[in-house]
Amino acid sequence: MQKILVLTLFSLPVIATALDLLLGDPQRLPHPVRLIGKWLDWLERHARAWVLGPRVSGALCVLLTAGGVWAVVEFFTGLHYVGMLASLYFAFAGLALGQLVDEGKDALELLDEGRLDEAREVVGGLVSRETTAMDAADLRKTLAETLSENLCDGYVAPLFYLVLGGPALMWTYKAVSTMDSMWGYKTEQYRDLGWAAAKADDILAWLPARLTALLLLVAGALLRLPWREAARRIPAEARTMDSPNAGWPMSACAWLLEGSMGGVAIYFGEAKMKPELGPKGQDWSVEKITKIFRLIVIAALLGLFVFQALRVSATF
Repeated sequence: MQKILVLTLFSLPVIATALDLLLGDPQRLPHPVRLIGKWLDWLERHARAWVLGPRVSGALCVLLTAGGVWAVVEFFTGLHYVGMLASLYFAFAGLALGQLVDEGKDALELLDEGRLDEAREVVGGLVSRETTAMDAADLRKTLAETLSENLCDGYVAPLFYLVLGGPALMWTYKAVSTMDSMWGYKTEQYRDLGWAAAKADDILAWLPARLTALLLLVAGALLRLPWREAARRIPAEARTMDSPNAGWPMSACAWLLEGSMGGVAIYFGEAKMKPELGPKGQDWSVEKITKIFRLIVIAALLGLFVFQALRVSATF
């Protein structure tokens, strides 16, 4: 047991998480997500000219991007001497919990000071919906929604694949996730070209999303939050969402912290009615947002220890 604990504490995921929480995203280094984004911009211009049709072309783009990213990361992490450093960098860069918490706290501080325009800009950088007309209550609710959803997308899911298959598998997931964030919209422009990216992301995030909800429940129990009520409500509410995955961590946070999520949101100039999650009519106060930071960090650290301990245990 002691050997398992030592190997867990000094593992690549643990070191990468510590760097992520301390440093956030490596802004001055060539972040792989930005490189993937530039690749996807180039690829989109060419893929639209292919004679295969937008859905088939989109599916081929997913295979090219995911396979190409896996090969590049596998190559660099397999190099002599520098492979270990490359592995650490890719693992660190693939986690986004620190940046998520930092930007969330920046937004909350701006809201607390009444600087709504600046808060709208910060929250707008975290979500794809429009924030320019949001008041303070809407901004706090939107912040709670993105913090809970991105706990899975930005940390638990990439961590899961890092522990399962190393940096190359982690970045295969990140490549698909980036494609979904850029192409996975049900608009005329991306409905067909981004269909395969959205479906691939749904499949890869299916298990991590449910694990995230479970980790949140355990963290909620440790914080003496109403986790039993949350556990009872989550499955039915999560299934009301268009996404098969987003509702699991969102519903968990909504019930644990007793704040309402969902309702009208503006995407690309059009209003969309999103399913309501959590107890109805409950605003997100500054106190609740403060608690959600603690909740998601504890859930994340629980996931880190459990995933890595299970992996180390499986090697014996």
